[in-house]
Amino acid sequence: MLELAGIIILGILAQWVAWKFKIPAILPLILIGLLVGPIAAEFLSEDGTKWVEPIWNGKEGLFPGESLFYFVSLAISIILFEGGLTLKLSEIKNVGPVISKLITVGSIVTFFGAAVAAHFIFNLSWEISFLFSGLIIVTGPTVITPILRNIPLKKDVSAVLKWEGILIDPIGALVAVLVYEFISVDAGGEFTKTALIEFGKIVLFGSTFGFTFAHALNFILNRKLVPHYLMNVFSLAAVLGVFVLSDTFAHESGLLAVVVMGMVLGNSNSPFLKDILYFKESLSVLLISILFILLAANINFDELLLIYNWKTALLFAAVVFIIRPFGVFLSTYGSKLKLNEKLFISWVGPRGIVAAGIASLFGLKLASKGVAGAEYITPLVFVIVLGTVLLNATTARLFAKVVGVFLTKSDGILIIGASKVSRLLGHYLESNGRHVVLIDSNQNNIAKAKELGLEALSTNIYSETLTDNIELNAVGYLMAMTGNSDINKYAINKFSKQFGENGSFRLVTTDEMNNSENNPKEGLFSHTDDYSRLTEVTRKFPSIQEIEINNKEHYDSLIEITNSDKDMIPLFLKDDDSELHIISSYNTNVDSIGEKCKLVYLGKPFDVEAVANED
Repeated sequence: MLELAGIIILGILAQWVAWKFKIPAILPLILIGLLVGPIAAEFLSEDGTKWVEPIWNGKEGLFPGESLFYFVSLAISIILFEGGLTLKLSEIKNVGPVISKLITVGSIVTFFGAAVAAHFIFNLSWEISFLFSGLIIVTGPTVITPILRNIPLKKDVSAVLKWEGILIDPIGALVAVLVYEFISVDAGGEFTKTALIEFGKIVLFGSTFGFTFAHALNFILNRKLVPHYLMNVFSLAAVLGVFVLSDTFAHESGLLAVVVMGMVLGNSNSPFLKDILYFKESLSVLLISILFILLAANINFDELLLIYNWKTALLFAAVVFIIRPFGVFLSTYGSKLKLNEKLFISWVGPRGIVAAGIASLFGLKLASKGVAGAEYITPLVFVIVLGTVLLNATTARLFAKVVGVFLTKSDGILIIGASKVSRLLGHYLESNGRHVVLIDSNQNNIAKAKELGLEALSTNIYSETLTDNIELNAVGYLMAMTGNSDINKYAINKFSKQFGENGSFRLVTTDEMNNSENNPKEGLFSHTDDYSRLTEVTRKFPSIQEIEINNKEHYDSLIEITNSDKDMIPLFLKDDDSELHIISSYNTNVDSIGEKCKLVYLGKPFDVEAVANED
């Protein structure tokens, strides 16, 4: 009981440490597992026993017989199902040629390159070498995101790394599952006609069961044959049921079945997909926390000694410094990416949770069957995972500065709310060379923003997913422009440090507008214009105007006119270099006006003659 409770407590503690220090969770999880397992047995325990013994050894241990295999298999099936849910076929079509090539050409380069390296460096059989290479294809988002979260990068570079990790996760898992299943049909390595037939059965039953039961589950949920409060646990039971059922008909086909099931369900139009995904994400966090402490603890010290030599360093160097860059440069050939951007993408390729989890499962199973070289799978993959995570977590920021992809100036603008006013402003800012991102929970607003060619994200302001979006690293300005003053204030309080380092602004409330003494420092545009005024002016005059400013007195007079005219709202000051400066309601005064400065405002055009007479 103490060991079980300890694993859960240490696992969640490791997740918290990872969140606190913005590092991949897999790093502290595996280190804790190694500490309570082989390290404790070799150096810390007087009697040479592990603090956590996953397999029952006659005196102590958590799982008797093959129970650990069963637990790991079921846990991996849930994790792979969740990975399959995230793979959208529409994203593969639209992510661009670079990402498409990275998950195809890049995967092929890694698959064959790492297999050749493992075969000749460690003298492993081709079957085991290809299983190793299939496992290290994966670069998951759970390890990429924490590393890049605090590195301001050009949007294209962040997008490539993010989407490669998301899309390659289930693809890499699928490749590893297929290679393992091909090996497992004939452990002796003689791939006879019978072995090929057995492999065909695995692929057939796995894909058929996954496809069929995904549609069945979707039908049951859409027809509301299961109450909402049972929906998530029913889906969990369905996944486990499909895994076991498929495995019964064709041994080792269960993992393939759940990956296919997740992919099919993830590409359906089920309105319950988000609920299922959130539940599976929470469950995956718990399972991953338990799983990797157990798997790392199950490694024996003699297995670590197997790879404690120069061959391991040579294999690691080949994977990181030869195979990964070759795959990236081949995939990005002819693209618009610059040399320094290709170098950075080549450098950042940490292997993730799926690789380590499946490696442990397959390594244990093949070793128990007596397959030669299987004992190398788990420690070698763990070395690649830990090594790449450590290397990238400690050097990615420095390397970004060295190769020149580190953005010294974050001038992107995040607009909270995608109403017509926000879309009008976003379109103007984009046309003036600013990177703009709009977020809204209203799907209709998001769709209209995308029709204008704007980058728009459908998300809830209270969701934690916004802070994990590495594509927003170039954002330095925050503009909260919803019709709800509480949401605007919340956005400023929560996100100003991350997204508003150069300035955080929100629309004034009606009370603040009617009482100038309450004018907030973060007030946006004008203390006399709230959301209702902006909306009304946009309805009457849906255009943004520019007027040249002769001097500071001219600017002050124009501001007075816009403040008194209900159909004009000042927005930005455009300086001599065409840089836009947000006008704050707290302080509309400027120190100096250049010769080519312009006042940017929303509303009806100025009467030029009237303005001239005013001067």
